[in-house]
Amino acid sequence: MGTESLDRLRSEALMLPEAERAVLAHALLESLDGPADADVNSAWDAEILRRLAEVDAGTAKLIDRDEFRQRMQARIDKR
Repeated sequence: MGTESLDRLRSEALMLPEAERAVLAHALLESLDGPADADVNSAWDAEILRRLAEVDAGTAKLIDRDEFRQRMQARIDKR
């Protein structure tokens, strides 16, 4: 795909509503992944249950969305 086609596609994609851009971004990222690990779903299920149990027990250290964004931006800026 030439640069002109890519620029046009990017421009059109950026005009989509946020939710549709998120679906498109997810599909594009998924297309870059290799084959799924057979045990990954059960591992994630176990991790999610463990984290939910920590939240329910009051032992999890929670942060608000603004703090999360600041931390992620700091990580990106370090690159």
